[in-house]
Amino acid sequence: MNGVKQVMILAVTALLLQTPRTASERLDAFLRSTVDGGDIPGVVAMVVDPHTTIYTGALGKADVSHDRPMRPDTIFRIASMTKPVTSLAAMMLIEEGQLALDDPVAKYLPEYSRVRVMTASHADGTYELRQPRRPITIRDLLTHTSGIVYSFVDARLAKLDDGHKTVWELPLVCDPGERFAYGPNSAVLGDIIAKIAHVPLDAFFRQRIFEPLRMDDTFFSVPGAKRDRVVTVHARTADGSLHESANPTALDAPVRGDGGLFSTAADYARFMQVFLNRGRAGNTRLVTDRTIRLMTSNQIGSLTVGEQSSSDLSVARPFPIGAGKDTFGFGFQIAGRPAATGFRSAGSLSWGGIFNTHFWIDPRRSIAAVVLMQLLPYYDPRALDVLRGFEREVYRAREVR
Repeated sequence: MNGVKQVMILAVTALLLQTPRTASERLDAFLRSTVDGGDIPGVVAMVVDPHTTIYTGALGKADVSHDRPMRPDTIFRIASMTKPVTSLAAMMLIEEGQLALDDPVAKYLPEYSRVRVMTASHADGTYELRQPRRPITIRDLLTHTSGIVYSFVDARLAKLDDGHKTVWELPLVCDPGERFAYGPNSAVLGDIIAKIAHVPLDAFFRQRIFEPLRMDDTFFSVPGAKRDRVVTVHARTADGSLHESANPTALDAPVRGDGGLFSTAADYARFMQVFLNRGRAGNTRLVTDRTIRLMTSNQIGSLTVGEQSSSDLSVARPFPIGAGKDTFGFGFQIAGRPAATGFRSAGSLSWGGIFNTHFWIDPRRSIAAVVLMQLLPYYDPRALDVLRGFEREVYRAREVR
């Protein structure tokens, strides 16, 4: 009998040793299970409150072929997570009176007076156009209600876009203000910011946002000394396996307001803390509390964020979470009610980048999280499981504190 008891005690002890006991251990265990199970090659995740870092995890490989592990300071292509940065930059100029929400875009970029709305498209590649009912405004750009869309989310535009047309040369898919339609609105906004500020957009970002926030690892062009910290990109193939592409020698992206930034979890966490701190970073105020309220509240009225289809499923699956329910502020999707049990609160802010980089900011619970992966397609089901599973574990940990 004593022998049986001893075996039972040893078994329970082993189980306790294997079971994560702290919130950080549980989060680590979840992320490790996704990597070990082959769902993703690697991930870096971080959770912060207004002033401190609550959790940092780096699991898996940043470069599988060279057996380079993920580290907390691994640098990712954050793609459309650039958009909220551009939105903040625009709001700085609005605060200063250099730009107004209801200014027509053509006031700064005259070529946008020539945009037209597509009313019909035909099998032979021809299409019909008309004058928009009103001009596109700065407000429309900030809320993705301009009618400007990416060709990868609209099959009609995919047929027209030869890769050489500028944004204004492609037709609008709807009238300005008619509905949410995801497109390169922030690219246009970035051009306006650079024109008003009389400096390139990357310089404006650096001087007004990155330096005050100590975002030293965020840039459009990765310095040579930091290139060995950049993660490689994987693509999910038809059979479900992952194909890795080696990093090029030069890691440079076009300077655009809608994408292109490289960054780290820690840098983007500092950016998110500005919204938890109502416009402040330490003793530095970037924008007023009123500006934060505008950016983080519904700015599209009775409209909702519709599901964005994809004309190329190797690039993106339909997105985002919350489609048909959530609204949009100035640069952020805003979670609607009712919130899913055990996940981010209603009113939480979010967006993502096409290589499956994701973040959310939950003002109600005073936390924010960033989950960085690097694979295509966007909204790959396994990558999405990582995001949602991590989110579930974060709130489970908050409930048991």
